[in-house]
Amino acid sequence: MKTLTLSIKQIYFDQILAGTKTIESREVKPSNASKYVYFTDLDTHIEYKSWSDIPDNVGNICVEPVMYDSIRLLTGAYKGKRPSCTVEVKGAEVIFLMDDNEEQVYYDADGIEFPALVVDYQLGAILV
Repeated sequence: MKTLTLSIKQIYFDQILAGTKTIESREVKPSNASKYVYFTDLDTHIEYKSWSDIPDNVGNICVEPVMYDSIRLLTGAYKGKRPSCTVEVKGAEVIFLMDDNEEQVYYDADGIEFPALVVDYQLGAILV
């Protein structure tokens, strides 16, 4: 079973346990992209883990979520025993952020233009 471990605030943790929060969103940045997404050249089917690995001449890129079977959620301080649970992942979706003119937003991260996006994980049953 492939499990993603995330820290979460207590209020959201409680909402997930109660079943009122069914989506967990994570912002994707160049520094954490390989944890959440991968990039596929639709012409050659070559996969890239990092945005900076994509050659300049590649123009037809698809951003896909890394699929997980479950998410282990941790809350509380980063020491001692922390409340936690493991939740089933029913699906994942990459969402591109758009500006008011419906144009793709990009970050400038250390001289690299990176698409602004989030991954939404659809949560299912509490497993543990």
